[in-house]
Amino acid sequence: MTVRDTDIQQTPTTVRVRGTGDVDERALAYVRTKVDAVLGRSGLPPVSGEVRIEKAAAHHAGHPWTAGAEIRVGRDLLVVHAEEATAHELADRLHDRLRGQVERVVHRGDAARKSATPPPWRGGPADGRQE
Repeated sequence: MTVRDTDIQQTPTTVRVRGTGDVDERALAYVRTKVDAVLGRSGLPPVSGEVRIEKAAAHHAGHPWTAGAEIRVGRDLLVVHAEEATAHELADRLHDRLRGQVERVVHRGDAARKSATPPPWRGGPADGRQE
């Protein structure tokens, strides 16, 4: 079993992309670019973690490529898993799932702080308008 480590270093971001098994450098590079596209944007809190890519040795497996990511964005821990038939599809699936998790974490605070205007019987505006 071969293990190769590749580090992505940015100012607030440290994400390690690691391949296990028969994972070539092109596949690791593509995963690296997809992960960097999600986590390299401005406005995110400090990001750190690891992405593991593995190709199964069994040729009869339907989805031999698997990925697991544990990434800390600020105080939140994101855990993302994906399985696909090719490395390219795996990187795209990982990108989509990771982007969804990051968006949820970034916008969670905004939604939690907003509250609806109380109805008139609870001290809200009497004319029915929301301010």
